[in-house]
Amino acid sequence: RQLLRADDSDTVYYQILGARGEYLSGERDLPLPPQEEEPFFGAVRIRDANFRGVDVKVAYTWIKLDLPQARPALVQVAESLDKRAVLATEIVKGVMLPQFIILPLAVLLVWVGLAYAIKPLNRLEERIRARKPDDLSPLDERSIPLEVVPLVASVNDLLQRLKNSISHQKRFLADAAHQLKTPLAGLRMQADLAQREGASAVELTLSLRQIGAATQRATHTVNQLLALARAEEGGTTMARQTCDLAGLTIDVVQDCLPRAMDKAIDLGYEGIRPGAGGARLEGNATLLMEMVRNLVDNAINYTPSSAEQPGVITVRVLADPFGKVLLLQVEDSGPGIPQAERELVFKPFYRALGSEVDGSGLGLPIVLEIAHIHGGSVSLEDAQPGRQPPGSRFTIRIANDAPSAGQASAGPRPSAGQAPDRVVRQVPDRSVILPRR
Repeated sequence: RQLLRADDSDTVYYQILGARGEYLSGERDLPLPPQEEEPFFGAVRIRDANFRGVDVKVAYTWIKLDLPQARPALVQVAESLDKRAVLATEIVKGVMLPQFIILPLAVLLVWVGLAYAIKPLNRLEERIRARKPDDLSPLDERSIPLEVVPLVASVNDLLQRLKNSISHQKRFLADAAHQLKTPLAGLRMQADLAQREGASAVELTLSLRQIGAATQRATHTVNQLLALARAEEGGTTMARQTCDLAGLTIDVVQDCLPRAMDKAIDLGYEGIRPGAGGARLEGNATLLMEMVRNLVDNAINYTPSSAEQPGVITVRVLADPFGKVLLLQVEDSGPGIPQAERELVFKPFYRALGSEVDGSGLGLPIVLEIAHIHGGSVSLEDAQPGRQPPGSRFTIRIANDAPSAGQASAGPRPSAGQAPDRVVRQVPDRSVILPRR
């Protein structure tokens, strides 16, 4: 009893019940364990209870007695919770109260630090807001925090690319306006000539013919400008689908055949059959047909031909199953393009010197742009090096993972009496080479 009463902070109670449940010592009214709980041995359990209006923790155990027909004896020790309450109060005072002082101070220090650290960013923001809309000069990287330098460098790179793009567009619009002024001025002049007094019927007919030609040139230039604009936007906005390049190319060749026949040009197709696995690629069918059409039109325009010496234009679609590349070639027997001009012909509105062919100078730039947005490249070389005329061969290489199948031979055109590898459909004085059906 004296041992249990030794704690100065808490009050300790105990109770001992004998083999018949009789009271032996301690507090008589100390709460008993739950009635549904079976006696246990060799362990001590702890429960919460209320004794004389005070919350206590009770530790209790059962002791097995070596007596005949004896019940287990019960030993309980209860302790009030004053010490725990005092300890919790001390923890709150010692730990939590300082936090109410430290946290506001920390928030204040963080706010001051951030305000000081973002002052250079605020000045940068003010400089950007104060800029004029046409000011695309690089931002100064010397007066900003080191951590923000990569961001400013990226913004400067974006500004530089935007400046180049705007400059290119301005130059393009200026060139386009210049190109459109010529046919429009011709239209106005011919209209004035047609309206003059005393003009004969022959002169009126000639003026109307010139007006029609100028209108056709202007329409062609506008269409080419629209095609180039669509090609430049196609990199991000075009709808892609599985296209059969061989089938699209044959359709273009067939559409261009009447024009080639008018110039006595032998226009033909060689290569893989439509529907072959290697001819398929992911792209935009409209843009791909525009690319092929511009190459074929360019070849027809610049290939001299006559009934005695017909020009030859060959369009090929070939698949490289090992390099996983799809090739489109347009080869002609024209005068060729000098080495010094082979890069210039892909620039808008540039036309080969000494050429009397009507054109806008936009066909090859459109071809280059469409090839690029399909992940391809364009190369130009002589079709027959060392010979005169050397001709030209435009080759477009586009990466293609589809398996190649059904490729036909793309060798020389079959001569008379020779079994051809391709089927030749004869048309008056001309032929177009189509895949075997």
